[in-house]
Amino acid sequence: AKRDYLAQRLGPNQMELMRRIKKAFDPNGILNPQKVCT
Repeated sequence: AKRDYLAQRLGPNQMELMRRIKKAFDPNGILNPQKVCT
């Protein structure tokens, strides 16, 4: 639900930016796995 809302509100470019930022800070995916930006 929240992921869908953010995707509609922000658009694909901003969602990709959020994914890249999360990946930079959490390269192993151990912090909040499968949360909003995944």
